[in-house]
Amino acid sequence: MKKIAFLLFIATACFAQTDSIKTEITKDFRKMGSNYYAYPTPTDKYTKAPAGYKPFYLSHYGRHGSRFHQPADHYHALYNTLAKADSLGKLTDLGKSLLERAKYLDEYAAPRAGDLTQLGVAQHQGIAKRMVKNFPEVFKNDAYVEAYASTSVRCVVSMAAFLEELHAQKPKVEIHQESGKYLMSFISPLDFGKIIGESNTPAWQKENEKLYSHVNPTRMMRAIFNDSNYIKKNVDGGDLLSKIYEIGNSLQGSPEIEFSFDDLWTAEELAARWHAQNAWWYSVLGNNPFSKKQGLDNARPLLKNVLDEADKVIAADTAKADKAAKAAKPAKKTTATLRFGHDTVIFPFAVLLQLENGTQNTGIETADMENLHKVWRDYEITPMAANVQFIFYKSAKKGSPILVKVMLNEIEQKLPVTCDTATVKNCPAAPYYRWDDVRAFYRKN
Repeated sequence: MKKIAFLLFIATACFAQTDSIKTEITKDFRKMGSNYYAYPTPTDKYTKAPAGYKPFYLSHYGRHGSRFHQPADHYHALYNTLAKADSLGKLTDLGKSLLERAKYLDEYAAPRAGDLTQLGVAQHQGIAKRMVKNFPEVFKNDAYVEAYASTSVRCVVSMAAFLEELHAQKPKVEIHQESGKYLMSFISPLDFGKIIGESNTPAWQKENEKLYSHVNPTRMMRAIFNDSNYIKKNVDGGDLLSKIYEIGNSLQGSPEIEFSFDDLWTAEELAARWHAQNAWWYSVLGNNPFSKKQGLDNARPLLKNVLDEADKVIAADTAKADKAAKAAKPAKKTTATLRFGHDTVIFPFAVLLQLENGTQNTGIETADMENLHKVWRDYEITPMAANVQFIFYKSAKKGSPILVKVMLNEIEQKLPVTCDTATVKNCPAAPYYRWDDVRAFYRKN
């Protein structure tokens, strides 16, 4: 099957978007896939570390790579809805084309629902390769890497892909890897269903209804089905549109599938649906004033784990060995801690960190849902294979402070952390910060 070209995105996106946002979305419509957005290869150049500083430890949390849509029931429902209508002669030519695609997905993708795709494997291999290239000092021959994964199979396979590439780049690096239920206490601690329920307050429902008032399935349903009475009696247009949105956007993670759902949408419709989706993620896992913000609790154990592990590594790295220790075999010093989990944790983790990259602040609190997309965009925070990296630097100069910089999806970030210039000589410039300042700020969260 030939890939269906998507030509509609030269049109203007909906709402009062800024020119920059319209241009960005028009340039890459896949971003409207929300958390299904396939990880983009970063092109940013990094800021040179202060003189004399070199990286010695890296702490990471990464989402699994691109996956097939889930649950499988969504594929079945789409196919069965279209197959029933076709048996009664109720499909247009476009509807029949969609039926052919839905049948293929019901056979190929449904049995793989939720599984990592081969693109997802490649995403983690690419991140690992760039990590070694960007921070070679962390992965020297005597490096010791600890890697932990969620019990979800797609996370375990993501970890395996990452470590396979890491080992290919640095064969002598020693790697400890595991996945287990006890690790979920910081990798993914809370019940996401409960988080959704807690966030669905009456105040948020009113805002959600405003957003979905712009999402009208009528045109699409009439393009698929040839009988308006049949639609009225047999088709839940809003539900079917949502399934088409989610399944269709997941296809960017499976390039071996040579078709898309892009011909079903106008630019305005897709932008409206993404706008609502973006706000939904913000309501559940962001700093949303309309919800109870329980979603942020899903990342607090991870933040604590990152801070605690960093303190342990720094203490071990700077400790003076006594005579007995010098005579014994030196203890392994962890040079990288890798964690593989989910968007439901990396979203609130980024919010707690309050990261800024020049276009948005992940921790922003705003009640303006109509313009949320101007200051908070889900695809920038947690595309497939999203990751946060803390890179720690030290200097051989006696008395020099440990420095750290933070990257979101391999892009340097500005932190809401200050250095007291009245008491500290030579405060570093962003994106580098004194670890003492960073630790003190985030310990309060």
